[in-house]
Amino acid sequence: MKKMHFWKICLLILVVFLSIPLLHILKTKWKEDDTKVAIPQGYTDDASRLNLTKVDTIISVPNDKKAIEIQLRNILKYAKANKLKISIAGAQHSMGGHTIYPDGIVLNMLPYKQMELDTVSNILTIGSGAFWEDALRYLDKSGKSISVMQSFSSFSIGGSMSVNGHGWQKDSPPISSSVISFTLMNANAEIVNCSREENSELFHLVVGGYGLFGIILEVKLKVVDNVALQYKYIKLSPKNYISHYKKYVSGNPKVNMVYGRLRISDKHFLEEATLNFFEKIKAEPKLLQEQKSVETQRLVFRGSVDSEYGKRLRWDLETGANKARENSEYSRNEVLSSDASLIENKDHSSTDLLQEYFIPERNFNQYIEEIKPILKKSEIDLLNITIRDVHKDKDSYLSYAREDMFGFVFLFNQKKTAQGEKEMKNLTNELIDVALKNGGTYYLPYRLHIDRNKMRKAYPQAESFFKMKLKYDPEELFNNKFYQHYR
Repeated sequence: MKKMHFWKICLLILVVFLSIPLLHILKTKWKEDDTKVAIPQGYTDDASRLNLTKVDTIISVPNDKKAIEIQLRNILKYAKANKLKISIAGAQHSMGGHTIYPDGIVLNMLPYKQMELDTVSNILTIGSGAFWEDALRYLDKSGKSISVMQSFSSFSIGGSMSVNGHGWQKDSPPISSSVISFTLMNANAEIVNCSREENSELFHLVVGGYGLFGIILEVKLKVVDNVALQYKYIKLSPKNYISHYKKYVSGNPKVNMVYGRLRISDKHFLEEATLNFFEKIKAEPKLLQEQKSVETQRLVFRGSVDSEYGKRLRWDLETGANKARENSEYSRNEVLSSDASLIENKDHSSTDLLQEYFIPERNFNQYIEEIKPILKKSEIDLLNITIRDVHKDKDSYLSYAREDMFGFVFLFNQKKTAQGEKEMKNLTNELIDVALKNGGTYYLPYRLHIDRNKMRKAYPQAESFFKMKLKYDPEELFNNKFYQHYR
């Protein structure tokens, strides 16, 4: 009888133990509003949901090569005749109005997504409006994969080029390194081919040029083999991150992809980290399947908003899942095929905002120590910090990686209030000061909270970049809020 009583107590404890996180996740779901907030007709916005702006018109381009050339020439002619500015939009994942100009024309490039693979030279020719997911599924049938791309596949090719995004491929510079060439319609409605050999100055300006020099049409990208990968995981102190990175990643030729993550719960704040990497194995990679539902993962992530319990739960569940899936096998395309819906925010009173800072290896530990008190005292809710290795960028004029760097990617949840905006601006300026002090830079696609002077400290080449803008587009036909803020 005593033994039976003992097991009943154990069962009760187990039920209670499991019910608390389940109730927390259910509560998170209950608080959400699945109603989509429609953007009013005649307006546009970006991923920040803080840039609602009235525009003259939004024009979607066709997918046909000849048709798009005719249409764009007519649009440029109309814009000049009516003294209108043109901004260029893809998936609009930037957050500072980079795809918006007030009362201007917005070009929606997403329909332009034709693809062709040269299997001899391993070059993919693709329309700038295509998503990376489109490219992955197209290449997968031929056993090929994208060389360099961001962590989410729901961005457009042209958009990623315009911000010169970087990925989590081992020992890799940003996306610019995988671009062979592209065609560009300039402010004179001429189509020019840009590469490192032909119109090279324009090539360097457009990649990471935020749509200020013309309209990217077709892009030629390097592709690599789709390979089978095996997941590996190490839990460690951030102080040992660099030494472990060198031992298990840099010194391991089998590693193909890698990222790190810092713990952000108040308990053990920035005192624990994970190093996650994928090693190439001798196996046939599986074909891409339809994406599975990520709703449970999304709810665990959303449950960490404004909740210390939620942040601890997420860390424990993710580290537990990492242990469980260690040595699991994936195809490279499967690892790359991840949608931003994984972290989608359905709370209309708040928005999720990204920031990223690039820090040289020599100041890695010092940087973490210096941002700790700043993040701890801030009222802005920190949701995530991911670490990625970014090698020196030799291509983009506005290079953020002028040497090998580690990128710290922050995700914050901010209330859509004047106070929330003020607090975020203050936090951003404190964080950029620490980055600059440690020989670092910051990423430009996000909220425009950094002033012109600090921007030029991070990007000493900015002044000449804006002069080049006037050389190629003296009427400033291609324009956006980013240019208005920083020029």
